[in-house]
Amino acid sequence: MRDRRHWLAAIVALSIAIANSWRAGSVSDRSVPGLRSLTLPARQVHIDDPAVASGIAYLVKQQSPDGAWRSDRYATFKDGTALTPLVVCALQEAGGSPDAIRKGCEFLAKSIPVGDEGTLDYPAYTAALSVTALSRELRRDPELRKARDAWLKYLLERQLTEKLGWKPEDREFGGWGYCRFIPKKPVPGAIAPPLIESNLSATVFALDALREAGVRDEAVYKKALVFVRSCQNYASPLACIYIPELDGGFHFMYGDPVRNKAGAVPTMGDQPPSAFRSYGSATADGYRALNCFIDKADDFRRGEAKTWLTAYFKPDSHPGKYIPTHEGNREAVYYYYAASVAKALRLAKVEKAGGKPWAQALAAELRRRQRKDGSWANPVELVREDEPLVATANAVVALSHCK
Repeated sequence: MRDRRHWLAAIVALSIAIANSWRAGSVSDRSVPGLRSLTLPARQVHIDDPAVASGIAYLVKQQSPDGAWRSDRYATFKDGTALTPLVVCALQEAGGSPDAIRKGCEFLAKSIPVGDEGTLDYPAYTAALSVTALSRELRRDPELRKARDAWLKYLLERQLTEKLGWKPEDREFGGWGYCRFIPKKPVPGAIAPPLIESNLSATVFALDALREAGVRDEAVYKKALVFVRSCQNYASPLACIYIPELDGGFHFMYGDPVRNKAGAVPTMGDQPPSAFRSYGSATADGYRALNCFIDKADDFRRGEAKTWLTAYFKPDSHPGKYIPTHEGNREAVYYYYAASVAKALRLAKVEKAGGKPWAQALAAELRRRQRKDGSWANPVELVREDEPLVATANAVVALSHCK
């Protein structure tokens, strides 16, 4: 049995390596036919939902006089730059409190980093969400355009492409990551700054922001798709061997058995992992990323991801085939998953997932978890969803897309 597992693992690793080598050449070797902007379903006001209304009321109550949202739990959330754009975007999607949104956007307009690099703890998320929030608010306040464009410039400067020394064959190419500095490719032998690699979560936030800002530079999206594809456990429709791990779902990034929440596919001996298991939040992100701009060559990929999300959807748990040592942290990203999967299934125009009407089931579970003060909080601390502002913002977004 052990030899059989090793044999299967070797096939999985080889298949993914071949697929990734094809994907790495896709920017320069292949045209991208039919690339077009995707029109998402229109947003609606959802404050008629008591759970959403009380969630909005909780968020508004936590706003500081200067328009920011701050945590009293985590130091990296105390300056307002991380939580403010997250909450503003949640309020916008729920259709609540224009005054709080305006004050939050005014804070973001004054918070653009200047001077030294590394001043933001979450540069990709902060920039992407700020671009999204300010782009939406421009419809009411055109004077915010200068600030929005400054945040957009900051975001675009951090895509890992040729301008920073990355090449299409590099596994980091095309995406965004968590690095606090501009992620220039290190010269051989140099020490790279922390978190320089791309990841799927930062990348989908960036792509959403570019779409909201109306960015039409197809090269930006084509390069991002190179990285997005590399995170899919994908088998070509022409494949003659069925490999369970190539199930159409997504993982978070390459080469990291810890940050890929569900864990790695077993390998032989002491070899490092090269394949990672699919799980819910990453697959929802991946599906959304593949839809930010449409490449018809990805139709089968989108179909596979949609099938995974529909088959494995759970309203009360974060799905994925977790390895036993990661099982204790399965629920750490529950609220992030709820928000992303609600967006993904609504985008896919899916009515039933996991054998049930997904929107009603997810909304019922979120209402069950809501606390008396209108907030939500995750008992698992790993990714800081135990901070009520993080969990509540994501829960409000999820409920807004369940309508």
